[in-house]
Amino acid sequence: MPRTLITGGAGFLGSHLVERFLAEGHEVIAMDNLITGSLVNIDHIRSDKFRFIKQDVTEFIYITGPIDYVLHFASPASPIDYLRMPIQTLKVGALGTHKTLGLAREKGARFLLASTSEVYGDPQVHPQPESYWGHVNPIGPRGVYDEAKRYAEAMTMAYQRFHKMETRIVRIFNTYGPRMRLSDGRVVPTFVDQALRGEPLSVYGDGSQTRSFTFVDDLVDGIWRLLMSDEKEPVNIGSQDEMTIMEFAELIRELTGSQVPIIHHELPVDDPKTRRPDITKARERLGWKPRTPLREGLRRTIEYFKSHGGHTARENNDE
Repeated sequence: MPRTLITGGAGFLGSHLVERFLAEGHEVIAMDNLITGSLVNIDHIRSDKFRFIKQDVTEFIYITGPIDYVLHFASPASPIDYLRMPIQTLKVGALGTHKTLGLAREKGARFLLASTSEVYGDPQVHPQPESYWGHVNPIGPRGVYDEAKRYAEAMTMAYQRFHKMETRIVRIFNTYGPRMRLSDGRVVPTFVDQALRGEPLSVYGDGSQTRSFTFVDDLVDGIWRLLMSDEKEPVNIGSQDEMTIMEFAELIRELTGSQVPIIHHELPVDDPKTRRPDITKARERLGWKPRTPLREGLRRTIEYFKSHGGHTARENNDE
């Protein structure tokens, strides 16, 4: 039975990965310090093949026994979180990546890094292929996340080249679905929360900036395929169905049956104007493409938020 460590395993993406790997017959260890993750996300898992360890991955990691795969998903991921915790975000990208790579090297495990579309910054190439080096402001407020992930990618590739390790890098584009925190500041939970509460939808700038949204099940499938593939360089996983934030706000109003107004706020510093992946590599080398229509995925996400009464990770962790 393969044995897999997933850091950030109590988070939004991490908890879905835990479920997928258990379903694939793996023994799974989830590691999380619960700063943005929540035990609520994993307390439904009933398996003698699953174990949770509360730990900060920037500290030395010791796990007995073999490990076959290490997936490094620990990091604040929303602007609210990484702007509130800039030093921790940089540390998990640098020290956390170093510690998890070191563990994978010691165990002879295959390593997968969760990177991000934010490595492209405010892109001057559209859509963004993996060959694009990006347009990032390293000293701007968003740089703490963007550069943490860019550094993590550089370290992962260095371990691959110098130590001959098996490594994979997934560049994740906007992902949504059940278990997102309503309070995390990203556009999907923010709009859904505001619409369900009967509050105006908050659009930053004029709303002409674009995003592409991927349902979490599709992302997890792409990550699985990448990990099990022979692809050693970064791969974009995301949807190519691009829409403006204003169009997305109107869609959320329609799906929630809400007639709340839309109000505009000042655009944050270095906010990307466009975001859409070129997924040619994922299609050709992984046989992957997103399969969940946006409306279907949003309906499932909205139902989750309705049924869970607006719980957030901050309200439900043990700190």
